[in-house]
Amino acid sequence: MNRLIFVAAALAIASTSVQANSFTNGDFAANGGPGQINVNTSATGWYVPGGGYTFIYKTGAADTCCTNGQYGNNELWGTNNGGLDAITAPPSGAAQFVAQDGDFQNAPINQDITGLTIGKTYTVGFDYAYAQQFGFTGDTVQDWCVNLGASAAQCTAKLTNPSHGFTGWFHQNFNFTATGAAETLSFLAYGDVPVPPFAVLGGVTFTPDAVPEPATWALMLIGIGGMGAIARRRRSAALAA
Repeated sequence: MNRLIFVAAALAIASTSVQANSFTNGDFAANGGPGQINVNTSATGWYVPGGGYTFIYKTGAADTCCTNGQYGNNELWGTNNGGLDAITAPPSGAAQFVAQDGDFQNAPINQDITGLTIGKTYTVGFDYAYAQQFGFTGDTVQDWCVNLGASAAQCTAKLTNPSHGFTGWFHQNFNFTATGAAETLSFLAYGDVPVPPFAVLGGVTFTPDAVPEPATWALMLIGIGGMGAIARRRRSAALAA
């Protein structure tokens, strides 16, 4: 019986042995209120190096006053201010999202993540959309590019957002292999000139690939082998009796 308990415990450990990482606040819920990051607000766990033009917007208020930054109120075109489309909540249902100008004061929004396993695959999932700063006119072509550490950037497909428009939300998953135990996750928006293109981001997730690592498989096989051996011995004992 003790052996069975030990083997069962080994299997349980093997099936759940996913190293925890420090990723946090993927929905940007922990924040200092609407505004420009590094100027009058912040998002827990995230930072924008070099004073990039990145804002936190409250769902339902992105096309109204007042999401303020270093140059004053920064609305996006939406139906509340004469835009073509309603700015809806992220599919995750979050009460806020981030938007970044892809052509002005370019800098990524980053999070430093620890507790990674070198060689392990991690999936970065996120919701995204494209918008335009209120008061400006012209179509924009935009995309998001994502990095984890030294891995090559992966980018969403370039998409045209009509003048005064909001594209609605899309979802994307990118897989990255960790090359260090601590790496930086980065999102950087790109957009064409001359009108302010704002790429929108929400519902970020960071999850390890579900496939067990080689050491985990080995532990599971040992456990299964042990249970088989116990069963065979019991069968032999029963026949001998």
